[in-house]
Amino acid sequence: MFIIVIVFFLIHLIAPTPQAMAGIYAGLGHHTKAEINAIIAKYHLNAPLYTQVLLYIGNIFRGNLGYDPVYHVPEISLIGRFLPRTLELVIPAIILSTFLGLYTGSFGASHRRKIQDHAVKGVYLVTWASPPFFIAIVLQLFFAYDLGLLPSTGIANPVLTPPPDVAAFPILNAIIAGDGAYLLSLIRHMILPVMAIALLSFGVITRITRASMIDAMESDYFKLELMKGVSRDTAVYRTALRNAAIPIVTLLALTFGYAVAGAVVVEDIFDYHGMGWFIVQSIYRLDYIAILSTTVIIAISIIIANLVADILYGIMDPRVRVK
Repeated sequence: MFIIVIVFFLIHLIAPTPQAMAGIYAGLGHHTKAEINAIIAKYHLNAPLYTQVLLYIGNIFRGNLGYDPVYHVPEISLIGRFLPRTLELVIPAIILSTFLGLYTGSFGASHRRKIQDHAVKGVYLVTWASPPFFIAIVLQLFFAYDLGLLPSTGIANPVLTPPPDVAAFPILNAIIAGDGAYLLSLIRHMILPVMAIALLSFGVITRITRASMIDAMESDYFKLELMKGVSRDTAVYRTALRNAAIPIVTLLALTFGYAVAGAVVVEDIFDYHGMGWFIVQSIYRLDYIAILSTTVIIAISIIIANLVADILYGIMDPRVRVK
């Protein structure tokens, strides 16, 4: 709830008076004084800020995120439209970044202080330190414009007719409808945004994996595996990596945060109409209701990601289970 208070405060700095805030609620166009006063009365915009915050939080618990003044539909319907598209990017990106981070981290640790290790550190430091728009633009220029292998923008080929919206997720809709052409177009348009988000977030997994792998490879059970005659590669990727991967679970929530933050910029670069694109457009248009609702949804998603990470950690490491 602290995030909601901060967003309320920032928006009221931009629109400090009830009349200015009512103008945001009313949307674009000319509005009479009577219409502005009606909006002020309807949404209690002349009430103290803490009262407005409490009213908004109360509406959230009733499933009411407000009515969007730009799209002229309930905010919850916009979230239902844009959020699944972003999840179709973020979830594959997290899976890809996790496998990429585990492999590069273990590869660097197994070649510690060698050129391979320095190469791994160089790659993940560059991607980790680069701003999201830079990674997205580089991928877009190279794969879409230079090589022409993948589409540069959009969620699917605009020539194709989208299948009926049955499951909210475009890929599931295409599968249910049996529309192979639209499904292939969706996947081709997803590849570059997913790669961009994965490259932005895999560095932290690589770094932690490398450190955990070094500790695991210096342990007695790893040395025992080598003494048994097990090959070094088998001992590294079967024994050491399996034990070193346990702390990585705690990074799932952090990785999810990186992915969501990266999706905001990446979707805008690729004109991919998901939650990130919606957030950017809401900021451009000063869509007050949309900014608040997307902030709430992202905060709840990160809380859920933390909960899932805690549950998975308990499953993978019985020592931390609570009886």
